[in-house]
Amino acid sequence: QVQLVESGGGLVQAGGSLRLSCVVSGRTSSNYAMGWFRQAPGKERECVVAISRGGGITSYTDSVKGRFITSRDSAKNTVYLRMNNLKPEDTAVYYCAAADTYYSASNPDEYSYWGQGTQVTVSS
Repeated sequence: QVQLVESGGGLVQAGGSLRLSCVVSGRTSSNYAMGWFRQAPGKERECVVAISRGGGITSYTDSVKGRFITSRDSAKNTVYLRMNNLKPEDTAVYYCAAADTYYSASNPDEYSYWGQGTQVTVSS
């Protein structure tokens, strides 16, 4: 019984910034590996970045390197994705996901719990 609630999406002009939040709640007390995914219309879902249970961060999308920063606040049981210098190509629905364990962090099938998704739209 785990829930992920996302917030922070919206409409922003190119060059602007947004911060997505993902709060994990439920009766389980375990820590989770986390991933941020995005999916644009007509495109496959792709993993943007993942955080291991030990705090290691791996980026899987070269186009956001240096612009997107993910972090975990264990006290708040929240994961953030701070997106800077946004570009129209970043427009997508963004999802956070949690895994009890994973072997391939970029594979969506490895994740048991998903947020509802939040729309990020970047205009010119």
